[in-house]
Amino acid sequence: MRFKQLGLIGCGLMGASFALALQKHGLVDKVVGFSPSQRTRDRAVQLGVIHQAALTAPEAVQGCDIVLLAVPVSRTAECLQAIASALSPDCLLMDVGSTKTDVVHAAIAHLGERLPCFVPAHPIAGKAQAGVDHAEAGLYQDRRTILTPLPDTGATQLQQAQQVWTAIGSHVSRMSPQDHDATFAAVSHVPHLLAFAAVNALSAQSEGAGFLAMAGPGFRDFSRIAASDPDVWRDILSVNQTEVLKQTRHFRAALEDFEKAIQNNDSQALRQLIDQASQVRSAWTLQTGQTEHED
Repeated sequence: MRFKQLGLIGCGLMGASFALALQKHGLVDKVVGFSPSQRTRDRAVQLGVIHQAALTAPEAVQGCDIVLLAVPVSRTAECLQAIASALSPDCLLMDVGSTKTDVVHAAIAHLGERLPCFVPAHPIAGKAQAGVDHAEAGLYQDRRTILTPLPDTGATQLQQAQQVWTAIGSHVSRMSPQDHDATFAAVSHVPHLLAFAAVNALSAQSEGAGFLAMAGPGFRDFSRIAASDPDVWRDILSVNQTEVLKQTRHFRAALEDFEKAIQNNDSQALRQLIDQASQVRSAWTLQTGQTEHED
């Protein structure tokens, strides 16, 4: 499997790393990239991420047999609408968004006869540092990539998507868009939300700075994801609103159980709640191909 030309829409960490990975593994001859930022386009050329910079998204995908949309989820619909008429009929089109139901709706609304080209994808990979300067060819190595194909997705495109992610080192799974969003609301989106809230709750107190100065490894480990990109996570939490709010209700119920045990000085109930969590966490292991989610 080898592609003649990759059209890259978005030359940040995720898109640039995909382009570098394809080049490293000899899977593409040429990469044409578009980013709204002139600085990013120039830097992508300088770093060898792309061979040619395009001034518009449609220009970047013209004549490409593989296209990757690597933009914030809030921009997916407008980007799909912009490039639809420029896509080759048999190309493979993928995204890397952290939510999928909204992406599928956008594709159905805007891709028209090019809908069979589209294979929604979510590589579970990332870094704390965003941007093209932090891209690396091995970002997707031994990470899980989830595909959420549509009923209209072409069999050839689905096979190509499976093959290309596997070829750059990912472990590929398939889910429905709805199952994907429910799953990641529980194991990624709400954990990020809780980390943001916990840090804000601490900093809002008059003694917060002093508390923070005394924080140790436990706070460091718990709060690490609170340092994630604000724009990315604003979009994810907003777009996946329904599933996120379902999970926050589950969290409120669990927190109330702890509060009740503490208020009632019920040490046995408190221990049972802690032990339950401890056993679940101790039995859990990071599955092959997974990593902590840092968009």
